[in-house]
Amino acid sequence: MVAALILDFDGLILDTETPLVDAWEAVHAEVGSVFDRGRGEGIIGHVGVAFDPWEGIALDHERSDLEQRFLRHKNRIIVKQPILPGIIDLLDHARDHGIALAVASNSPHVHVDRHLDRLGLIDRFAAIVCREDVPHGKPQPDVYLAALENLGVEAVHAVAFEDSVPGHQAAHAAGLRVAVIPNPCTRAHRFDHAHLQLDALDQLSPTKLLAKF
Repeated sequence: MVAALILDFDGLILDTETPLVDAWEAVHAEVGSVFDRGRGEGIIGHVGVAFDPWEGIALDHERSDLEQRFLRHKNRIIVKQPILPGIIDLLDHARDHGIALAVASNSPHVHVDRHLDRLGLIDRFAAIVCREDVPHGKPQPDVYLAALENLGVEAVHAVAFEDSVPGHQAAHAAGLRVAVIPNPCTRAHRFDHAHLQLDALDQLSPTKLLAKF
């Protein structure tokens, strides 16, 4: 029996990850450089990874200016992103069937809470666990273990929804079954611990989806 659903945020509820890569690419184009999208997509979902998005740009460009350009592009793109397909139906199904909901994210609360509130989703979740709430981010299981504790649910009765390799590794390490719905940046990645992998969350109705667990 599924008693709880624990969802990642970035790339799963809202595609905030493709905008990162798009924004890096846009800044490179503005200064006459070419961004390696594959390299950018390779860090999606990871924390603490050495990554310089401005590699290849001439040193006469101030890093602070590049970062400001990046933030303008990223924020402009993200606010236009819709809630990803299937999310509302899944949340409605959980509400109607008494299934607890939580978010487990590698991002900080200032980011996750702000967007969930903006999208009118923040009150849907009984718990929101972010990177600063635990000792270690994904791929360590800490955020998922904390979410389970907050919900009062054992891992065997919970399903995680993820879009990234480290995210699905974290959920698996916490003992959850994992549904993987890759975002455009992670579609080519390999998900060895996925119980189920879909091209899009609305590929199956919530009833048929949860029946697979």
